[in-house]
Amino acid sequence: MIKEYRTIHEISGPLMVVEQVEGVTYDELAEIRLTDGTVRLCKVLEVNGERAVVQLFDSSAGINLRDSKIRFLGHPLQMGVSGDMLGRVFNGMGQPIDGGPELLAEKFMDINGLPMNPAARDYPNEFIQTGVSTIDGLNTLVRGQKLPIFSGSGLPHANLAAQIARQARVLDDSSQFAVVFAAIGITFEESEFFVREFKRTGAIDRTVLFTNLANDPAVERIATPRMALTAAEYLAFEKEMQVLVILTDITNYAEALREVSAAKKEVPGRRGYPGYLYTDLATLYERAGRKEGCKGSITMIPILTMPEDDKTHPIPDLTGYITEGQIILSRDLYRKGILPPVDVLPSLSRLKDKGVGEGKTRADHAPTMNQLFAAYASGKEAKELMTILGEAALSPTDLLYAKFADEFEKRYVNQGFEENRTIIQTLDLGWELLRMLPRSELKRIKPEMLDQYLPKED
Repeated sequence: MIKEYRTIHEISGPLMVVEQVEGVTYDELAEIRLTDGTVRLCKVLEVNGERAVVQLFDSSAGINLRDSKIRFLGHPLQMGVSGDMLGRVFNGMGQPIDGGPELLAEKFMDINGLPMNPAARDYPNEFIQTGVSTIDGLNTLVRGQKLPIFSGSGLPHANLAAQIARQARVLDDSSQFAVVFAAIGITFEESEFFVREFKRTGAIDRTVLFTNLANDPAVERIATPRMALTAAEYLAFEKEMQVLVILTDITNYAEALREVSAAKKEVPGRRGYPGYLYTDLATLYERAGRKEGCKGSITMIPILTMPEDDKTHPIPDLTGYITEGQIILSRDLYRKGILPPVDVLPSLSRLKDKGVGEGKTRADHAPTMNQLFAAYASGKEAKELMTILGEAALSPTDLLYAKFADEFEKRYVNQGFEENRTIIQTLDLGWELLRMLPRSELKRIKPEMLDQYLPKED
């Protein structure tokens, strides 16, 4: 029998102290019943002897210390999961908000999940096509990878997130593909944008969408990505689907973590974030991956806005340690009108070599990727020299590289948010651009491959 307490001692903002409790554990879920019969949820943040500190998922307004009752439910926050989640929109607490019926849960799962045994992990090595050339062609995403997008305030990361969610697919037609999309701490307009985009294109049918608004409680913001990952684990490891998880914006999540930490009066770490920020982010990111003997997989694209475009800020810095690369959006490219404004040179996918080549994409993928990187880097250097010394100081080859860099940005990087390119179209476009350079400059591609793929002059 669940015991009820009337020993609420103190309320401070979203935190509440309950005295004389027995058998209460960290992260346990609790219910507060007010005098008018309404029930509010909260969870245990701290236990010290017979004293428990709990945090409300809602406002503390109207709670009467003397007459309100609290009962601890004996389990952490859980989510009801079912195959019927696909095509539905939920709030940050996993409750449907799309006007549809309540979800008939097949089972209830702890939203904190269980860490994946490292010995049971399978190596990510299968290509996922996002339809975005700068990712597919140059920073390839593979099943089971964690590839974050580093953005800045005001850059169109929401559009890129929606584009990837709409277009992403696996080339293996026998696999079922699903997207779990969690929008964390966003405005109502952004929430409406995502819902509208997915419905407009029909992508909603294979998507589970969680939206947590900026005016929702901070503790709900912390629960939202865990709800999404719980849904993803169910679809991947029990329904054997290939699941892509997109989390935006991780910065809002970290801010909520800092807010809760400050309310608990914990000693702050870098920039006021809690000292356990690295560990906490790892509990999210490490839920992605593949398991041996399981056909399903979880691939993750966390999106975060770097405060003041600073890559050394704790959130992007720690994210970079845990994940396998990063896609960086450029403010300069955005000002030029290039969409999506992916900054190719500092972007990196550490697993890109594992998901490309014969039988996965095409035999010429790796050498053309390397040649395009090298040529674009040379073109950027030539343009910088041109700015300092003037065009007359450049050799004819340098001028060709400068022209290549401009064309590369206009045609390869700039594809808009509606164009969906197959990997074959991306590779063919790369060859078209390489034709601008003399064959003698294409030193990273074998001669027999040049003979096979380099488009002949008309």
